[in-house]
Formats: sequence, structure tokens, C-alpha cells
Amino acid sequence: MRIGYPCINRSLGCTAGRTFRLASYSRRRMAETVALNLDCLEKILAFNAVNGLLFFRISSDLIPFASHPVCRFPWAERFGERLRAIGRLIKKQGFRISMHPDQFTLINSPDGGVFNRSAAELEYHCRVLDLMGLDRTARVQIHVGGVYGDRETSMKRFVERFRSLDRAVRRRLTIENDERLYPVADCLALSRATGVPVLFDLFHHRLNHRRESAADALDACAATWPAAAGIPMVDYSSQQPGGRPGKHAESIDTSHFKRFLRATRGIDFDVMLEIKDKEKSALAALAAAGRDRRLAMGV
Repeated sequence: MRIGYPCINRSLGCTAGRTFRLASYSRRRMAETVALNLDCLEKILAFNAVNGLLFFRISSDLIPFASHPVCRFPWAERFGERLRAIGRLIKKQGFRISMHPDQFTLINSPDGGVFNRSAAELEYHCRVLDLMGLDRTARVQIHVGGVYGDRETSMKRFVERFRSLDRAVRRRLTIENDERLYPVADCLALSRATGVPVLFDLFHHRLNHRRESAADALDACAATWPAAAGIPMVDYSSQQPGGRPGKHAESIDTSHFKRFLRATRGIDFDVMLEIKDKEKSALAALAAAGRDRRLAMGV
């Protein structure tokens, strides 16, 4: 079990997801921005290695506008060697890596233009991971998408669209249950139809479920992960006290996290903490896990 956090390290004073307005696009701006993002990503990974945080979600903005038609900059050629070097570091340290395109990536949209843009965005994410030389355990996760007034038809459209995606995307794609539209049961049905692994999001399950316990839902999701895709991935958070329902906690509740680990003792997984203070809570989670036998200790 690796413990990690997404995209931003609040201790280092840099971001690996620096971007700019589309109106400001230029080849020079692209080159400068990507170089800074890669510099910061290397700093984050070095921090994580020292501190035993072995799971990290790379920002989708690592290469700004990479899937947009405006982008004619040959970023893969210009930065290919740096990406390969970062990939070697990732493999040397035993990191697990993921990426998560934004909410506008909707492969089951009835709008063909939305699907085409979504496919291009997924191809960009997978190309980054491919250039790093990472195997299929590096995953790209998305939500199922919209219901569009007809759940059954929208799920069938997801299956059809998934089958039309490039193989490089299909081999990395992972779906997760969401807090409003598609609970674990629907994701499992889609997994049976496509073979896509299901990432279990604990917080979303608390808000949207069909009366399965969290442990049973996680166990069912874990069974969808083939060995080549790595051990299951889990997104973890809890409710922010006093916040609107569904608001992620600002800081980890270590008592809640320990209860979650006890309830899932028989299942091995990597856990991503979707908590606002990022590495601070990830370090607290690592300490709270204590001597959990599943815990990966790095190299």
C-alpha cells in the first residue's frame, strides 16, 4: 500500500501545473511553462521520496493546452528526454503514478464534438505516461460522465465509445464512482462490459451508493483490477465538518482514516488522499498507518 496526494505540494513554493491564458499562447510561452512544470515535478518527487509518499497524481496541466488545436508546439520531442528521465526516477523510487483529466472529459456525451475533444485529452495524458516509460500500473482515471436523461442508453454509449478509443488509452483508463450519478454498482457493470478497472472513491460512495458497505464495495472494485494494472487504487477523503455535504475535508481526520484501514484490512490497495492540505495530511496518514502490513516502505 502506497499513500499519496494529488498534483500540488504546498511546502515547496512551486507548481507542476502552471498554465496561462489561451490568448497568450506562443511557442516560447509553452517551452518556458513546460520547463518550469517539469522542474517542479522533479522537486515534488524528490520531496515525496524522502518522506515515503509513494503515490502521486500528476497535474493534467503539466503540458498546457496539449490536446487543444492551438498547440502546434512539439512538446513530446522537445521534452521527451526529460520525461524519460523523470520516468526512470519514478521507477527507481517505486512510485505509483496517476493522472485525472477534468470534469469536461466525457466519453459518453451524446455530443460527438465533446467526445472527440475528450478522446484527444485522454490521448495526451496517456502519451505523457508512455513517454515516461511507465507500465500499465500508471493509470488515467475519469468519471463515467453524464446520465443525459437515460442512464441505460448513456451506459451503453460509454461502452461503445470506450471500444473506439485508441489502444494506448484503453490500456490505462480507469473509472471511478461519483457522488451524484454513477455509484459503484454502475461502474462494476461497465467494467464487466469493457474490462476497465474501477477505482473506489470512499467519499463518493458515502454520498451515492446502493446500500453496499464501503468494505464490500471496495472488495468488488478490487476484483476488477488485473495484475498488469497493479493493485487497486482508492481515493480517500471525508466530510469537512460544518461544510456543505460533499465538501472535502481541509485536513485528515486520523481516527476516521484508521477506522477505514481496519475495515479494509484484508484488501491491498494504493490510497490517494483528496484532502485540501495535500502532503501535510498524507504525512499524517502515513504516520497513522503505523505498522500496517500492507504499507510500502520505498527503496
